[in-house]
Amino acid sequence: MDDPARAAQRIFDDRKAGKRFAPAAGWFEGFDLAAAYAIQDAYVALLKREHGPAVAGYKIGLTSQRMQALCHASEPIAGVVLASRMLESPGELRAADYIRLCIECELAVRIGADIGLDAPPLTATMVGSAVDRVAAAFEIVDDADADYAGIDGASIAADNSWNAGLLLGPSVAYDGKGLIGRRGVLYRDGVEIDQGMSEDVLGDPLSVVLWLDGHLRAHGRHLRAGDWITTGSIITTKFVKPGERYEFRLDGLEPVTLVGR
Repeated sequence: MDDPARAAQRIFDDRKAGKRFAPAAGWFEGFDLAAAYAIQDAYVALLKREHGPAVAGYKIGLTSQRMQALCHASEPIAGVVLASRMLESPGELRAADYIRLCIECELAVRIGADIGLDAPPLTATMVGSAVDRVAAAFEIVDDADADYAGIDGASIAADNSWNAGLLLGPSVAYDGKGLIGRRGVLYRDGVEIDQGMSEDVLGDPLSVVLWLDGHLRAHGRHLRAGDWITTGSIITTKFVKPGERYEFRLDGLEPVTLVGR
């Protein structure tokens, strides 16, 4: 197979059927990162027909060394977050609604104003002024029971980077003082199970916004006012089972909580 639309339909149908993730690198002829995003565009169009056309923002994944090592990747990937899949903390998710429900612990940022294609690309000195709110968040992920020994970043990107939604904690206005140096701790049923630092994602969550601005421009799109951006998990993916309660605390922000059902 070498047609992005047909590949997207295969991914869509496989997920409907509850099939295990099959990396496109293994069945799409001439597969590379450019092909992955062509497939993603066609796949997101199918998702919009089912879940509604409104886009709430973007998922950026594989931004930390831990996540790149887990997924055998060397660069970040992006995906689209649909507005119908946005949730607020505290949240509940039914594991049965997913092939395999996962969460990733993130610092999410919101874009305050449109940054059109006619505007200069963001720079390190400009990017902070583009953000107006921040929040701790769980990215909702469905990895379709992937075998992590045989996955690759581009194949994940083709599957809309496995995004299944975003659960936001209470947001606060961004004070412009930077986003590094914040420790994040994940608790399961009240017991600490992992932690990381905000700078684990590309050295600075604001660097992720810079990366996304360049990525979107390369694909003829741009950041818009109100877009939420998940900047990548500072803690490796966790698999949610019914009855478990998760809480992610990030310095300076209200916690985000989730219960699996």
